[in-house]
Amino acid sequence: MNALTRREFIPLLAAAPAAMRAFAVDAPNGSGWIPLFDGRSLAGWKTGRNTDSFRATDGQIVAHGPESYLFYTASHSQNANFKNFELTAEVRLAPGAQSGIYFHTPFQSAGEPTNGFRILLANDYRGPNGYIERRKTGSLFGVRNVYKPFVADGEWCRIDVAVRQKQIEVRLNGMQVVNYVEPVEPVQGDPRFHRVLGHGTFALQAHGPESAAYFRNIRLRPLADNVPQIANEKPVVDDVYRDIIRLSNTNIPLVDSHSHLKGGLTLEQALANSHRVGIFYGIAINCGISFPVHDDASVREYLATMRNQPCYVAMQAEGREWRSCVSRDAAAKFDYIFTDAMTFSDDNGKRMRIWMPEEVGVIHDPQAFMEMLVNRIEHILREPVDIYANPTYIPDQIGNQYDTLWTPQRMDRVIEAALKNDVAIEINNRRRIPSKAFIQRAKAAGCKFSFGTNNGEAELGRLEYPIQMVKECGLTWQEMFVPQPDGRKAIQVKS
Repeated sequence: MNALTRREFIPLLAAAPAAMRAFAVDAPNGSGWIPLFDGRSLAGWKTGRNTDSFRATDGQIVAHGPESYLFYTASHSQNANFKNFELTAEVRLAPGAQSGIYFHTPFQSAGEPTNGFRILLANDYRGPNGYIERRKTGSLFGVRNVYKPFVADGEWCRIDVAVRQKQIEVRLNGMQVVNYVEPVEPVQGDPRFHRVLGHGTFALQAHGPESAAYFRNIRLRPLADNVPQIANEKPVVDDVYRDIIRLSNTNIPLVDSHSHLKGGLTLEQALANSHRVGIFYGIAINCGISFPVHDDASVREYLATMRNQPCYVAMQAEGREWRSCVSRDAAAKFDYIFTDAMTFSDDNGKRMRIWMPEEVGVIHDPQAFMEMLVNRIEHILREPVDIYANPTYIPDQIGNQYDTLWTPQRMDRVIEAALKNDVAIEINNRRRIPSKAFIQRAKAAGCKFSFGTNNGEAELGRLEYPIQMVKECGLTWQEMFVPQPDGRKAIQVKS
C-alpha cells in the first residue's frame, strides 16, 4: 500500500550517491595526530587488575583474558585528559567476541568504567544463559545503538570517534553510524553508569576469556576546548525521549522496520532523523506489478543506491503477485521482506485494496467480510516473508467495529498462522494496531514482534505506540524480530 511512485523513485536514485559521499572520511594523517600505541609495548597504558589480559604483539594490542580494562595514561598532554578530540583505531574481533573503546573516563583500578561512554565492539556476541547481543559494532552503547552488523568477525574495521562540545560522531569504515547531541539535561538509561560528556582518557576492554579483540593504528588528534560543534541541534527531552534511552539499555532492538522515503523525505533526511531520535531504520521499497521495484533489474538498480548506508534495506511485497515479479535470488538481496493483507481478491475474484473505500464498496455483512479477510491472512502468512505488517487493519467502512469484529477466535487464527509460518507480527505506529489484547495473546503464544511506522508522508514519528505496547505488555528483547543472515532468510528457506 502507499506505493512510492516512479516520480519519487527516480530522484532517490540520483540523490543516493551524494548521501554516500557525505559520509566519506579521509584517513588520519598530517599534523596534530598522535600515535597512542607504539606497536611494540604497552608503554603509556595501564591496567587496574588482570594485567595479563592485555599484551602487545605483532603491532597489535591483544585483549584476551579475564575481564580487564587498559587505560591510556601517557602524560604528553594534560595527563591524558581530553575533552574534544578525534580518535581512530583499527579493530578485529575473534568469532563471538565482544569488546569496547571507552572515552571521557578516569582510570579505575577495578570494574567496568562507570563514567563516560563506550563504543561497543560486537559483531555476533552470544553470552551465557542464552543472551544474544542485539547491539552491534559502532554503537554508542545504551545511547545510540547500531542493530545491523556491518562487520564480520575476523575482519579488520576502522572506528573513528569525534567529540566536539556536546556532539559525538562515530564512523565505521567511514560510514557515519552515530551522530548524537547530548541534551542540556542528559538522560541516564542505566543507573549504574554516568554517561555524560565531560573529559577524561580512553580505555580498551578485555571482555573475558571467551573474547579476543585486536587493536592497531590507534591515533588521537586533540581538539581545542573551544572547537565549534558541527550540529546545531538542541534536543528536547520528553517522555518518549526517556523511553528510547531506557529501552536502548534493555537490548530491545529499537528498529523501525517499516519506513519509506515518501512525501519528499530523502535518504539523508531519514538517516539524520535516525541519529537524532535514536531509532534505527529499515527503509523499504515497494515491490510488485506497477511498483518501482518490479523485476530483478529494478531490484539491482535500487539496491545500488542503498549500498553502504547505515540502515536495513527492506522489500514491501505488494499484492499476491509479487513472487512472479522477482526471483528468489534477487529478493534475498534485501535484509528482510514484509507484506500485509491489504491487497487481495475476494471470493468473486474482485481484486481490491482495502484501504481504498471505493474499491471495497459497501460491506453489507461485516461478519462475512471478516471471515473472508481472516481466511486471506492465513493464506498470505504462508508466503516467504519475514514480517506481517498492518496486521489487523480493516476497511474504514467497518473500522468503528474493530473491537467487536476482531474476536478472540479470529485473533487466534491469525496468531496461529504467524507462529506456524515463523512470521513476526508488526506493531504499527501509524494505525496503532494491533490492539493490546491481540499483542498479549500473541505474546502468550510465543510470537515475535517488529515495530513499524508505515509512513505515508515525510513524518516518521518515534514509535510511540510500539513503545507504549512494550511497556504495557512487558515485551522483551527475546520476543523481537531480528533479520536473518544470508542463507536463513524466509525467501531462502520457505517453499
